[in-house]
Amino acid sequence: MHRVDRLMNILLTLQSKKFVTTKTFSEKYKLSERTIYRDIKALNEIGVPIYLEPNKGYGLMEGYFLPPLTFTIEEANSLLLLQTLADKFTDKSILQKSNSALEKIKAVLKYSDWKKYEEISSKLEVYISNDTNNKSDFLSKIQNAILEKSILKISYTDNNNNKTLREIEPLGLIFYTNQWHLLAWCTSREDYRDFKVKSISQLSISPKHFTKEHSYTIQDYMKIF
Repeated sequence: MHRVDRLMNILLTLQSKKFVTTKTFSEKYKLSERTIYRDIKALNEIGVPIYLEPNKGYGLMEGYFLPPLTFTIEEANSLLLLQTLADKFTDKSILQKSNSALEKIKAVLKYSDWKKYEEISSKLEVYISNDTNNKSDFLSKIQNAILEKSILKISYTDNNNNKTLREIEPLGLIFYTNQWHLLAWCTSREDYRDFKVKSISQLSISPKHFTKEHSYTIQDYMKIF
């Protein structure tokens, strides 16, 4: 981790906790406590009001918040609810990024709101069948390919258990029948196809881009149901 990123993370951690010791930071970043002292001094020098409480650790002066990102406890709790759903209805690639985003949100809450957030987080749960929980880690790559109009190379197993290698132009993701589906133009079939994401065993983003413009959308596709 670069020093600038580490300094930002130290600041975000101090905003989310009342006190943090240099030992805690040292173990987290696998650096010496002397390096952490220098980091905290650097933050002080640019105007961040960090103070030392004997026998407790470093804290951030009350009233200081990192601008411009601020959240009310209601906003944070609504995002927590969405995160709980993401845990069950997305996959590892999305969950990793949403967890990271949520940590940043927690870090900008006031300490009193952060305590409320921690309390409500233990009182939310979603129970679904095992078939619904996606075990892949492709959703994030698929999203990027859709945005960049990049061709995907996939290894796919169809309903008849036939395994094929395909090049597809991904148009959108749809969640129905308790699973994620990828609507895409299949270059080998020269037609639009509905691919079950859980049936994709391998996926990579090709350096090649779409070969045609697509006016067909996921909304058009869902009209047939």
